[in-house]
This record gives sequence, C-alpha cells and structure tokens, in this order.
Amino acid sequence: MAEIIQQKRAEAALKNMFIADALAMPVHWFYNPLDIEKAFPGGIFRFEAAPDFHPSSIMSLHSTVKGGRGSQQAKHQQRQIVGDVILKGRRKYWGVANQHYHQGMQAGENTLNAHCARVVLRSLAANGGLYHKEVFLDNYIDFMTSDPPQHPDTYAESYHRGFFANLEVGKAKDRCAAVTHDTPSIGGLVTIAPILLSERLRGRPLIEAQGHCLKHLFLTHPDKNLGHICAIYVELLDALLFRDDNQSALDLLARAAKSSIGLDLPALVENTSDDMHVVGGLFSSACYIQGAWPSLLYLAYKYSSAPRQALLVNTNLGGDNVHRGIVLGTLLGLMNAATVNEWFEQLIDKELLSGEIDTLLTLSHSEG
Repeated sequence: MAEIIQQKRAEAALKNMFIADALAMPVHWFYNPLDIEKAFPGGIFRFEAAPDFHPSSIMSLHSTVKGGRGSQQAKHQQRQIVGDVILKGRRKYWGVANQHYHQGMQAGENTLNAHCARVVLRSLAANGGLYHKEVFLDNYIDFMTSDPPQHPDTYAESYHRGFFANLEVGKAKDRCAAVTHDTPSIGGLVTIAPILLSERLRGRPLIEAQGHCLKHLFLTHPDKNLGHICAIYVELLDALLFRDDNQSALDLLARAAKSSIGLDLPALVENTSDDMHVVGGLFSSACYIQGAWPSLLYLAYKYSSAPRQALLVNTNLGGDNVHRGIVLGTLLGLMNAATVNEWFEQLIDKELLSGEIDTLLTLSHSEG
C-alpha cells in the first residue's frame, strides 16, 4: 500500500511541474500584476498563448554571446551562442524592445527549462533510473544544440548561454558552469525532483541521492547558497514522498522553512491575508533564491489542499512564476498525490510526457 501512494505522489509531482510551467508561461517575468490584468482581463485562469507585447521584458539587454547581460554582437569569427550554437534560427527574436521571452509559444506549450527537466527524465530512464552526469551532459548538449530546436522556446536563461559559451572555447563539459548575477536562481531547482524521486524509489540512500542532486545542480548553477537550499529541498521532497499517515505535510514545510532560512511559515500564513504582500512585497518575485524560496513555501503552505488555486495564484503574482511554479507544483503533487488532470490533458506534449513519466516510474517500481 505504501508503494502505491508513493508512486501516486511521484507521478503527481512530475505532472504538476509541467502544468505549472505552461500555465505561467504567457505572463512569465511580468513584474507588475496589473500588467497581467491588462494583458488578460480577469487574470490567467487557463492555458494561454504568449502575447506579442511584454511590458517587463529586458530580453534586448541579454547577451547572445555569453551568460548575463551585455553584447548581442559576436566578435570577428566568433559564433553567436544564441542562433549559431543553441536556439538555432531564433536569434532574430533577440534585441527587440518588449519582446516576449517565449515569443510565439502556444497555449499548453512548455518552456525550455521544462524541456530540460524532460531531458533529465529521459537520461534517468536510459541509465536504469539512476543519475549519471555523463549521460545527462551528453543528452543536454545534444538537445540544446539540435537543428532545428526540439522545443518551441525563443529564450535561453543566462546559465544556458554561459554553459555553451564555455563549451565553445573548449572547456570540459563538466566544467562549463558559468557564474553570473543570477546564478543563485530558483531555476536551478527545476531539474532536481526527477533525480531524487527516481533514485529514492529505486532504494538509493537519501545521502547518495542528495549528493547526486547537488552535483547535478553545480553543473549549471554553482552557488553555495543555492546548494544549501537545494539540499534542504531534496530532504523536503524525500520527507513528503515517504511520509506516513501520522506525518503532517504542513509540519514538513514549516520545518524546511525554519531550517533553511529561519522563517516561521505558520505565523507568516496566519498573519497575512494579501498574497502580494508576501510575493513581491516581503520577498522579491524575481528568480533569486532568497525571495523565490520563501515565496513558494508560503504558497504551498497556504494553498496546501487546493493545488489548482495555488498554481493560479502563483501565475497571477507574476515575476519568475514559471520556475517558482514548477517547484511549487512538485511540492503540491507530493502533498496531495493528485494531478490537476483537467490541465494536464491540455498540455501540447501530454502523450510524450505521460510516456516519459510512466517509463521512469515503472522502471523505479520494478527495480526498486
């Protein structure tokens, strides 16, 4: 019986990741919630296509030759990372004022980082459900450099551009992680859950699975503070996955908040009625982990029994709602062992996603 509920929790966690991503995609990095209302009167309440105009976009300031911000002009004989190495054929979308980061993406499509989580799913399945950095790196490089791209996105975060800029000059693939101002980002946690869930369901000890998660994180996001949060996130995922009927999911969230950042989560929820006071107020709604981590824990705690509402609230709060939402959706899936099936069935890649998740969890169950 315990194995059945663990499988259901893991399946819901993985499926809700992709739901949260697609739901928030059209208003990703809208930093003023009023701009969301202007673009989508009444707010987002279903999957939508990315609008043409993005009021908060600074895509035109991001470098196309390295991570971070800076030049969008390659030096003599230098290949553009965006257009020549990755995102082939999509360089034309950069350098345009108010360009949507996910230009042209349709309702129910997933962003690049969600597709990278799928690369992790496939890499785990190809290696018997266990993580191996060489398998992941080879698959990641093949995926990112494919021509044409195997995903619908037009934007690649700083960590992707920095990685491939380093690879381009001959660095070893496991030494290509670049450090920029946004390295300590919630986006670094997007690909962690599949590793922990797969390895732990196969019986890999927590300390070993945690070590693999941290090594994976540092391949692209080498930051000590982010690593600290990641280690606690992994422990929280594990506790939620394997808890019994006597353990409260809310207590586990509260414990993680206290141990990671000293936050009294129950008191915060009890004393706050306005979500914008927390997300975008007390804590930044941007990608930086110091704001994103308490924000998503707050939403998970407050809306613990209402996953659908939680994902809608997260989306309409704006900021880095995509990556914050992916982690939030993962936690909610583990807490409720339930997928928002209405939305999963509307994902463009639902059949491929179902197959990849089923393959991994069946493998974990049969060999665990």
